[in-house]
Amino acid sequence: MESLRSAVGASPSSRRVVVDGVALAVDDEGSGPALVCLHAIGHGASDFARLRARLAPRWRVIAPDWPGQGRSQADRVPPEAGRYADLLGGILDACGVGCATLLGNSIGGAAAIRYAAAHPERVTALVLENPGGLDAADDRVGRTAIAAMVAFFAAGARGAGWFPAAFAAYYRLVLQRAPAAPQRRRIVASAREIAPLLRDAWIGFGRPEADLRALLPAVRCPVLVAWAARDQLIQLRRCRAALGTLPTARLETFAAGHAPHLETPDALEAALERFLDPLREEPPHRAAHAV
Repeated sequence: MESLRSAVGASPSSRRVVVDGVALAVDDEGSGPALVCLHAIGHGASDFARLRARLAPRWRVIAPDWPGQGRSQADRVPPEAGRYADLLGGILDACGVGCATLLGNSIGGAAAIRYAAAHPERVTALVLENPGGLDAADDRVGRTAIAAMVAFFAAGARGAGWFPAAFAAYYRLVLQRAPAAPQRRRIVASAREIAPLLRDAWIGFGRPEADLRALLPAVRCPVLVAWAARDQLIQLRRCRAALGTLPTARLETFAAGHAPHLETPDALEAALERFLDPLREEPPHRAAHAV
């Protein structure tokens, strides 16, 4: 069975690094300023194969597989944004990167926010695709949604016979557009394998420490918020107030379900280059943009 635990989409410049006892696979290709791409839970560095091919001639594109995903070793610590931010620091050190632009999708975006708030001197800019941690997860709607997702993935982890078909239907909502179909098929093929990881991640999303809203004013670097406007779980209307507290952010929306770089790659790449190209030529500017 082809799944995201295989090396599909691996860079010819893939390496392995060990951070806090966890062996992590890292795609590392190109030259120039560092752009570090952080994937959503249950995905992998292969999410960024097309983006890497487009940008690597001008950027050093680094994309790790989070623990227990892609080609990386499983972790002894649950999958949470705080843990991933700590691992990110070790990845940058292992790759000899002093300062980088971070692009993060979902939990990858949450990890990028945490890292940028804690280590502003090491982050040139952020690109956030539907990051976790900006919603009011402690209200009734948030608690109900998280509990439902935990129960769904717990059933998959127990081996419920109906789970693979239900997971496939769910992922048609997560990655809605045709360009994402190959990656969606790989993720769906790994449904039973990644169900325990997804269960644990959703348990973490409900914990108080998953709420990142208080950290946003500390993120002073330029920020492009690239929002998949069709997302049913991380909804723009519930996150807009938090986004408004980012001092130097601008918002662009895309007709996608969760991951614009996979679903609307042409539009996302054009927006990304408009945002990134000035960073190659000038020091990051701090002027605020309306979100």
